[in-house]
Amino acid sequence: MAYGTATIAPVNKIVGPGNLYVTAAKILVSDECGIDMPAGPTEITVTSETGNAAGIAADLVAQAEHDPEALAVLITTNAELAASVAAEVKAQAKGNPAAQQSLAAQGCIFVTNTVTEAQELTNRLAPEHLTVDTTADLKWVQNAGSVFVGAYTPQSMGDYISGPNHVLPTGRVGRIRGGLSVMDFVKVITVQQYTRKGLKEMGPHAIALAEAEGLIGHAQSVRVRMR
Repeated sequence: MAYGTATIAPVNKIVGPGNLYVTAAKILVSDECGIDMPAGPTEITVTSETGNAAGIAADLVAQAEHDPEALAVLITTNAELAASVAAEVKAQAKGNPAAQQSLAAQGCIFVTNTVTEAQELTNRLAPEHLTVDTTADLKWVQNAGSVFVGAYTPQSMGDYISGPNHVLPTGRVGRIRGGLSVMDFVKVITVQQYTRKGLKEMGPHAIALAEAEGLIGHAQSVRVRMR
C-alpha cells in the first residue's frame, strides 16, 4: 500500500489496528506515506482505590489474552486490593495460556505511597485502555487512549459494543494524541486573502519583522504591493 505496485498507486495514508509487526511496518513506511499512529500490542491499566478485585482481575486477564506482548497493569495505594487482585488474576488466568504468558512477562502491580503518585504514574504510562473508579477521576486523566469508568464498565464492552473505535495509541503515544477519529481522514488547508486596504494597514508590521530577521526579500515582497 505504501509503495504501490505495477497496477496500484501508492496510498497517501495508512490507518488501522495492529501488533508488533504492523507497528514496525507502519514506522518503516512512514517516510513514504502518512500513518495514524503506532498501534501495537494491547495495553490495560487499572488505577483504582475501591474497585472490585474480581472485576479488575477479569479485565486484566481479558486484555492480556490479546497478545503475548500485551501489557497489564494495576496501580493503587490499597495494598489489600493489590493482593486480592493478584490472587484473582492467578485464579482467573488458569486455562488461558495466552493470558498467562503475557501476564508473566508484562503483568505488573504498583502500590504507590499516595493517590497523587498513582495518578502521575498513570499519566506517565499513557495507557491504551484505562479503567478508573468514578467520573471524578476524569479530572486528573491527561494521557490515555480510552477511559472506562466504574465497576460496571468492563473493557470488553469497549472492544465490542461501546467503543468509538478499536484503533488506540500504544507505547505512550497517548501523550500526544487520542484514538483514530474522523480527524485522521480530514486535511486542513488554510486560505488567506488581503485587500489593498488591509495590506496597507498590516504590511508595515510584516516588513518590520522581516527586516529584523534580515530577510530583505520578504520585506520587499510586501513593500512593492503597498505603493
